[in-house]
Amino acid sequence: MAGESSGREVGRRLSRRLQVALVGEGALVGLVGGAVVTLYRIALSGAEQLLRSLTAAATGNAPLVAAWFIALGAILVMVSKLIRWEPATSGSGIPQIDAEVVDRMDAPWHRVIPAKFAEGTLLTLAGLSMGREGPSVQLGGMSGKAVSRALRRGRGEERLLVTCGAAAGMSAAFHAPFTGVLFALEEIHKEFTAPLIISVMCSAIVSDLLVSQVLGIEPVMALAFAQDLPHPDYALVAVLGIVCGLLGALHNRGMFLCQDLFGRIRAHLPYAWLAVPFALAGVAAFVWPELMCGGDAIIEQVLGPASPGLATLAALLVGKYVFTTICFGSGAPGGTLFPLVVLGALVGGIFASACGGLVGMKPWFFSNFVALGVAGLFSGVVRAPVTAVILVFELTGSLDALLSVSIVSIVAYVTSSVTRTDAFYEHLLAALLGTTTDDPAVSGLGESKALRTVRVGSGSALEGRALREVPWPDGMRVVTIERAGGEIVPTGETRIEALDELLVIVDGGAVDDALLKVRLMAEQRVRE
Repeated sequence: MAGESSGREVGRRLSRRLQVALVGEGALVGLVGGAVVTLYRIALSGAEQLLRSLTAAATGNAPLVAAWFIALGAILVMVSKLIRWEPATSGSGIPQIDAEVVDRMDAPWHRVIPAKFAEGTLLTLAGLSMGREGPSVQLGGMSGKAVSRALRRGRGEERLLVTCGAAAGMSAAFHAPFTGVLFALEEIHKEFTAPLIISVMCSAIVSDLLVSQVLGIEPVMALAFAQDLPHPDYALVAVLGIVCGLLGALHNRGMFLCQDLFGRIRAHLPYAWLAVPFALAGVAAFVWPELMCGGDAIIEQVLGPASPGLATLAALLVGKYVFTTICFGSGAPGGTLFPLVVLGALVGGIFASACGGLVGMKPWFFSNFVALGVAGLFSGVVRAPVTAVILVFELTGSLDALLSVSIVSIVAYVTSSVTRTDAFYEHLLAALLGTTTDDPAVSGLGESKALRTVRVGSGSALEGRALREVPWPDGMRVVTIERAGGEIVPTGETRIEALDELLVIVDGGAVDDALLKVRLMAEQRVRE
């Protein structure tokens, strides 16, 4: 009964605080997180400008080209040492924030922030095909953690402030506050309650206001929506959704495969695996410079007055995907969201060009399908269709696209889901939680784990039982319990209540059987 009473008290306390205090705390997190990410964006912009000026000056000059490759080697050593100093900065950063929110990781914010900041700047200077959004989410989340520690909040409230920080980071990175809100709720916290939404929204808006004052009000990518599509062309929108869903599944499978391959290299040559993407970046700088960094140069080309031809768009799509996959698969500390948006724009452009030749679609709808490609591929890869819709709305500034963007996002989401391919960040989170590591911030949980949620039905066999009394399948553990708008980190004495949502982690090889057993207990009525 002690666990049950404690859970109810947590729910009441969070309900009061989330409605009042967390709004102000969310604004404070938005201010701190927005400031950090604004400085990060300035640093990345300066690094990319320096990169392009140096490589342009070195082009055609063999000694300068050799000097650039030596400089890349020095940057590689610095990045490797930073990752070794703080392992929690490896990769995108979004899975680490997911793990913080489910209380499976407790990274040191005072080490993550400076390390991630420096790593991202150095990778941009090197020209790797990485995005700023994933690191921005981690920087924002760690800023929320810093605010929580400064205010001496409990661990439960700290996780909510980390969510606020993630929204602030996403908002500042894309200059899109509602995208930050939806991404934090739909992808990271996976909970929609009024107090949480208000505090997260407050954080994202304050962050966006700050970045607007410093960097201006222009979006990071100004997509256009020419005019409403004729109704017969909505069939093409659905077809594009199917294409994006299939490509999203292929995108994820390719990324996961590349991670596995680099994982084998890591076992034999720790940190030397970064040499592969660094070497490719050096080649790209002089052979195909459009592929470097996040992809702003590609967007300018796609949205320019003279749109590239079908063959050019296809080459850019393949080249950007392969380069980004190798960079991300290596574990380099950068994100894939902006490159993903660039890939989506290319998919939409290719589709529009093909439709112009095959079905005679008007050329002025090209920009429409570029925007639709962004939403479709984002939804197919991340499996966050609502966030995809809001992202394109904020990048276009037009409600005219709402219907077609909603269609392509939903179709892409369904298509990608039926391929039985893991959602991108859910897979990365499961891999992170299932990785045995020497880092004390991460618990080793075996080689392959999966996270799933189970909702407890009224009158089910689980209701009223303590966790220790339930015959859980082998290899399954309850991580958190969502109840009354709050999260409880359970003990063996915690009693399960109706409508609880259990977040469970289970061995990857026994997911289906274990979930079937637990869901039968969660749904089954107790017989007299």
